[in-house]
Amino acid sequence: MMDRAALRLILLSVFLISASSQPVKKKQDVDIYSFYINSTVTSRYATTVITSRVANTLNESQEIQFEVKIPKTAFISKFRMTIEGKTYDGVVKEKQEAQQQYSEAVSRGQSAGLIKSVGRTLEDFKTSVTVAAFSKVTFELTYEELLKRRLGKYELLINAQPMQPVADFKMDVHIQEKPGISFLEVKGDLSTGDLANAIKTTRADKDAWVTFYPTRDQQTKCKSCGENGLNGDLLITYDVERRNPKGEVMVSNGYFVHYFAPSDVPRIPKNVVFIIDRSSSMHGRKIDQTRLALLRILSDLDEDDHFGLITFDHSVDTWKRELLKATKQNLENAKSFVKEIRDRGATDINAAVLAGVDMINRHPREGTASILILLTDGDPTSGEINIERIMANVKKAIGLKFPLYCLGFGHDVNFDFLTKMSLENGGVARRIYEDSDADLQLQGFYDEVAVPLLTDIQLQYTGGTNLTKTSFNLYFNGSEIVVSGQITDNSVESFSTEVIAVSKGNNVTYQDTVMIKDPSDVPPENEDFMQRLWAYLTVKQLLERQVLLKGQEKEDEEKEALKLSLKYQFVTPLTSMVVTKPQKDEVEVADKPKEGGEDPRPPVPGITKYHLSPGLPGPPGQPSLSGARRGLGGPPAAHPGRRRFGGMLKSSFHQMPMIPWESEESVLPTMYYSVPTVRSNRFLLSAAGQSKPLCFDVPLPHKLKLLQDSASEFSMNGESMTRQNGFIKIVFHYKTNHRLTINTRSIRYHDGQNDVEFLWGQEPTQHSTEGVSLILRSNEMDVTMGHIRVVILLHKKSGDVFLWPAVRQQPKDVSLMGILGKAEASYEEIQGSQTPTLKIMDQEVKASWEDVTDYTLPSTPVIRCLLVPFQAVMQGDISDFTVTQL
Repeated sequence: MMDRAALRLILLSVFLISASSQPVKKKQDVDIYSFYINSTVTSRYATTVITSRVANTLNESQEIQFEVKIPKTAFISKFRMTIEGKTYDGVVKEKQEAQQQYSEAVSRGQSAGLIKSVGRTLEDFKTSVTVAAFSKVTFELTYEELLKRRLGKYELLINAQPMQPVADFKMDVHIQEKPGISFLEVKGDLSTGDLANAIKTTRADKDAWVTFYPTRDQQTKCKSCGENGLNGDLLITYDVERRNPKGEVMVSNGYFVHYFAPSDVPRIPKNVVFIIDRSSSMHGRKIDQTRLALLRILSDLDEDDHFGLITFDHSVDTWKRELLKATKQNLENAKSFVKEIRDRGATDINAAVLAGVDMINRHPREGTASILILLTDGDPTSGEINIERIMANVKKAIGLKFPLYCLGFGHDVNFDFLTKMSLENGGVARRIYEDSDADLQLQGFYDEVAVPLLTDIQLQYTGGTNLTKTSFNLYFNGSEIVVSGQITDNSVESFSTEVIAVSKGNNVTYQDTVMIKDPSDVPPENEDFMQRLWAYLTVKQLLERQVLLKGQEKEDEEKEALKLSLKYQFVTPLTSMVVTKPQKDEVEVADKPKEGGEDPRPPVPGITKYHLSPGLPGPPGQPSLSGARRGLGGPPAAHPGRRRFGGMLKSSFHQMPMIPWESEESVLPTMYYSVPTVRSNRFLLSAAGQSKPLCFDVPLPHKLKLLQDSASEFSMNGESMTRQNGFIKIVFHYKTNHRLTINTRSIRYHDGQNDVEFLWGQEPTQHSTEGVSLILRSNEMDVTMGHIRVVILLHKKSGDVFLWPAVRQQPKDVSLMGILGKAEASYEEIQGSQTPTLKIMDQEVKASWEDVTDYTLPSTPVIRCLLVPFQAVMQGDISDFTVTQL
């Protein structure tokens, strides 16, 4: 039997369909003998259950891991472990209630931490439990999501990576759609090679079944599989029949859902203005991909569309002052303009957006739909830089006459700002990920808004109450409007719907009466799905509105979202899941903070944190700590303090661009340990033609030459301290008389005659002299000296306050000196080696995979990198990069 049971907390967070159970010890010591993924989609509402059965084949107890990947749009609604016949169920609680239990654990020096998701669609959750010799454990996780229609289809993504071939692996998907299924397609990595033979698809009028039962042998033979078994995803796309233009209404147990997606209406000609950031931070692949995407988008414009092009840096330029019709000649001229867009200067978002608004306002056209699309990769650094004033200016200028869509390029962008500005003006924000497909991401977003069909849509329901959102600015072809609510009188036999909208300047009305279905006609297993769908959509929309509300209204809506989250046991940003487990006095916590937020829970004073993980190399200079993983710029953990028996939630790097109600971060359970402190700073270095960057360590403490350009008389040096992340002081020199000194309390600038001082935390401030621009925002100091731009970020992590430099712009075709002088590295992977081996500068170098924290970005995402020796990548010794004085 197990040791005495004790409370062990895991506060789970939000998540695409995927799962894996990974042994902490040697693979042969743990047998994942059964692995099932079962997903039921009823009227677009997907409920997925992942069940993993694992045996400890050792004659001693050991920790067994469970790992799943689920969508950021999903809510976990159940987690259960069964060990030796005893079941441990999770209970969703309000965060504050869980905080009390957490605090008690912290007082004993035991708890928690934060991990942030950084990818596109997948978040990764891990937890583990100690299992006795020759015993078994069953993990079961349930989560729910409403599939969103994009470009005429719904997508269900299932990722599987069990870390070993499984004797009994089964994936079952059942899709039930009342109007019938018009098409269904199965693709993805898990449908390639021999695995294609393991997929079976069965279709009926209103049902479809997809099964995936690969043999042990097949599990090692897909495109991305190997000796560790399955590693990839299965993507199921489908759509439904749409015979009724009034939409599809389903009623069950006093709740209804209305899916409205007419396609029999003429497209509305559009007026679209593209506002393109051409500031210096767009240099390189970003601006190349932007040009490529714009050229494709221009080719897709219809002749009755009108369009405008605005480019901006510290100044704003328009291709033409007025909107032009998308004739063949105008499009050719516009493409010539696009091909000549070059990166330069600062970022005046305020003036650029207002110019776009003015262009649309000066050329009103009846029977059209106007759209403003902003693409930027950074913060405002020129003109009006106060974000609140920019949003007020834009909101006043647009006046809710048309939507503003904001596309944020990369992780460096202030995505909260773009999200709020979009929502205030009837649009959405979408993150464009810096990757080889960024141009396709840009074009994909445009495709979603390319064909407006209706404007000013209002939906009304006689006898309906507690409705989700019923007013929409635009409806685009290929999308879908979804409204759910409760029926006030369950005794009535029918239910009426009415949709009022504008089509090409004319009012249109869709009216329908639906007979309320006898609840007995609904399959017993699906009786409550409509109610849960309503709750899911209501909570999602209440959370989305939080960024727009203030005062009592904001507080009331948050309370309502919390009440529903607790009632339906949804793990949301307002709740946490508590699981009691058989473990000795160990308590762990995981929450879901907002994107880019600080650790939501205070650290334990005087305790250094490490992530212990058997079998991984220890921190620099501490070989005795064989279980530690290292993080960028500090401790051996990407997020310090987490032990492997904790849950872990992070993101894979391949997620669709975000929409406002998709959260991007999550938190993971942690334990605090008194262990040796930070021994090195870790730096990331992108690699040409490779998806994964390199990383290398620089021991502490040091005074380092960070960046130097002798031609422009520029230098940046930094000082680090023992036992602390990052830098405590960074000093810039420019020409003969400019000196900028930044520490963790203040910033001092001397131009040869005058001194200027800033304090961290003060109001956004801008200071410019000839050749020098300084912009202070909350926790960032944006420094431009000549042709070099560096952002110094102030981080507060685990009780430490430290600086970290991020080079945003440097001269083209100029070799710079210093630790940060290399813009990118070049390497090749040598195949056939048991451990990662790279060829760098014609030399073979041993490497290891690491998860590290990227402190060059405010959101501090977790990055997967190849750790290599300093000398191999920098082609020199540490002493070549040190200075005696800053």
